[in-house]
Amino acid sequence: MTEVALDRSILKLGGVVMVGALTPLLDMTMVTVALSRIAAGFGVSVATVQWVSAAYLLSIAITIPTTGRLVERFGSRTMWLTALAVFCAGSALCATAWSAGSLIAFRVLQGLGGGMIVPLTMMILAKAAGPDRRGRVMSLVGIPAQLAPIAGPLLGGLVVDTIGWQWIFLINLPIGLTAIALAWKTVPSDAVRRSAGLDLVGLALVSPAIALLVLSLSGTATWPSAIGGLLLLTAFAVHALRTTMPLLDLRLFRHRPVTVATVLNFLSRFSVFGAMLLMPLYLQQVRGHSALEAGLLLAPQSLGTVLALPLVGRLTDRIGARPVALVGVGITVVATLAFTQVTETSSFVVLAIALLVWGMGIAAATVPVSVAAYHGLDPAAIPGATSLITTVTTLGASAGAAVVTAILQSRLGRHAGDPAAAFADTFWWVLVFTAVTLLPATMLPART
Repeated sequence: MTEVALDRSILKLGGVVMVGALTPLLDMTMVTVALSRIAAGFGVSVATVQWVSAAYLLSIAITIPTTGRLVERFGSRTMWLTALAVFCAGSALCATAWSAGSLIAFRVLQGLGGGMIVPLTMMILAKAAGPDRRGRVMSLVGIPAQLAPIAGPLLGGLVVDTIGWQWIFLINLPIGLTAIALAWKTVPSDAVRRSAGLDLVGLALVSPAIALLVLSLSGTATWPSAIGGLLLLTAFAVHALRTTMPLLDLRLFRHRPVTVATVLNFLSRFSVFGAMLLMPLYLQQVRGHSALEAGLLLAPQSLGTVLALPLVGRLTDRIGARPVALVGVGITVVATLAFTQVTETSSFVVLAIALLVWGMGIAAATVPVSVAAYHGLDPAAIPGATSLITTVTTLGASAGAAVVTAILQSRLGRHAGDPAAAFADTFWWVLVFTAVTLLPATMLPART
């Protein structure tokens, strides 16, 4: 198979989009480091200040489903510039917050912009790359996501300790404004459908449904809220299948690659986010490290992903999504097996190697799925498919974190006095969840 080269224009576009994508990801990790200082500054409890993060994540989750239709109506270039502008405006307001309540409100505004940036990144690059270059170009999306967990806590800690927590928001402005200036010249305009209206009934059903489900899975709300969310989601599904232009087009599930990619993304995020929750807790609660030290010890995972992404993208374009994804899932299973052996004295060298390998496996398991999702899909359907897949993926990450947390709590009770054993047991469950993704991976298209 002849490989279509990546020309200068697509590389330039990828670089510009990555600058914009890095901004909200950095912000999310920096804010986590600053929460205790923000709570002290406003004189509020930890429970209250947690809403600074929860409100932002909730706003993102609600915004994602609308992105596809907004792109169809106004175009990806217009929405990209709008998303960055809204995010920057929210960041500036966050820095001027006079109370915890005002900060939470401004974080909601910030999330409205941030929630559109990730799906827009995928839409813009998927359209520009075309089927022959999509693997290599889509691998660029993963670079900001892996750099942020390393740079965010370090930069956030430095900023908070030296010039104050307000600057973790102000630092977004030069990056965001630079991204806007670059995008103004680089991101191409695309065809729009002026007749594409926003499905207000669908929005009224799916937004509270996602909010209730995310809050329930995060432990902020109770099980009745989860039931309410499921009922609203069911009502939305009925509505979407009867509407010509629904907010999320469920009829896209008739396209097998979209269905398989959605299931795979849900399951992989379920297991990955579960493991990403466990490892820092293990390092802090069992090994006694600070949050910053734990972040540094987890850096090999991000390094492994960044190193593997270029090769994974090239292989996906050359040999197809299925073999690369199967190898990727297999690698993550092997690495997770190493995590099941953790003790109070586990070698950090062994853990670092396992994390490095695990990061490589994550890259090999995720990039092919993103590419396969668009296989044989009309370019006009890419925005809708991206919103649909990203929405389900968000729920998968929340569900994985919630389920793994519940398992860990159960095991901590069973292994009272031996928390390392509780973490090892819980990693066995993560291993099972990871292995389950092998089945849908076999259903990916052989060639993309």
